[in-house]
Amino acid sequence: MGRKDNLRENSGPRSRLSIGDTLRTASTGPRSRKLRSALSALGITIGIAALVSVLGLSSSSSADLIRELDALGTNLLTVEAGQSFGSGNSSLPIDAPARIRRIDPVYEVAAVSKIGGGVYRSDLIDEGRTQGLTIIAADLNLLDAQQGSISQGQYLTSALQDFPTVVLGSVAAERLGITQLAPTRSIWLGGEWFVVVGILNPLPLAADLDRAAIIGYPAAAQYLDYEYEPDIIYVRARAEHVLDVRSVMSATVNPEKPEEVEVSRASDVLEARAAAESAFTNLFLGLGVVALLVGGIGIANVMVIAVIERRNEIGLRRALGATRFHIAMQFLTESFFLSAAGGFAGVMLGIGVTVGYAILQDWAVVIPSYALFGGFGSSLLIGGLAGLYPSVRAASMSPTEALRTR
Repeated sequence: MGRKDNLRENSGPRSRLSIGDTLRTASTGPRSRKLRSALSALGITIGIAALVSVLGLSSSSSADLIRELDALGTNLLTVEAGQSFGSGNSSLPIDAPARIRRIDPVYEVAAVSKIGGGVYRSDLIDEGRTQGLTIIAADLNLLDAQQGSISQGQYLTSALQDFPTVVLGSVAAERLGITQLAPTRSIWLGGEWFVVVGILNPLPLAADLDRAAIIGYPAAAQYLDYEYEPDIIYVRARAEHVLDVRSVMSATVNPEKPEEVEVSRASDVLEARAAAESAFTNLFLGLGVVALLVGGIGIANVMVIAVIERRNEIGLRRALGATRFHIAMQFLTESFFLSAAGGFAGVMLGIGVTVGYAILQDWAVVIPSYALFGGFGSSLLIGGLAGLYPSVRAASMSPTEALRTR
């Protein structure tokens, strides 16, 4: 029977089917079974949307992080006392800031010291309810070293640092319920009343300062009986020499015991966050690929069912002169239709998710072109692979066998 079919195809005028005819014929199946087609394309839509949105959100987040790093700089070093090998606790030498200033590429040095005592809104609050806030004495150039800014009021000055005045970090002000400054706004700090003169904006490179009440060293000595001893020193060095400065910092701060000095770069925290986000991005990309493969299997399943249901159509078209190639192209193109529709919808959905979330997070919207073209191209690839077996199966049917099947 197959030999007679081959003779029939090779005899008489050659059957022709234009591209337009192929597209119209291939679109008949999806249009006549709209619900089934929509459900089969839904898997592709979800997979492509996941791929595009994950890549878009990752790029938008990275762009925002790079912008933040550019604004804050990667040249901020943090010097602290490390672990001591002896029985006692290690500490930074009192003259450590002066020693650091002798390093030529260093242009900003600011020391801070943690002071015991609670920070309360009033003297009527129980001492145990500290809300995780700390008292910190700081140099006047702390804000310059952190490249921070004032939300309300002002920072400490050479005149204010001698008096009981305090500047609150953003988190400290929020926990104390101080949203607006007033001329007589005071807090109970270390057993003394201090006037709040300013509130800081968040400091991304020093989260501890966000939860601190910052006073001047002279006020700490006069009102809280504090003796100067630096706990943390923030150092700004020229960006091109920051690694060299870091390498000599420990020996400069404490020549006798450099191993007891810990030097870190504050921007490394943001870079670690970017690395963690990259790991999550790869995870979600993997989930998107799985969803895409599931969608491809769904299309393949629908196409196999379509071949079985439309045997009479296949036999009739073969009897009227359609070749095996025409039948194969019809079903392969139909598979492309389903995957292309799902891919386009997925790309649009992924763009919508990326734009919406980026706007909510106040990020710059960045959607890489490879995510768009790669997403749509992968949907076509999946569609082609999914439709390959059904199209070959349909083309292999002989006209008499297909017409005879009910």
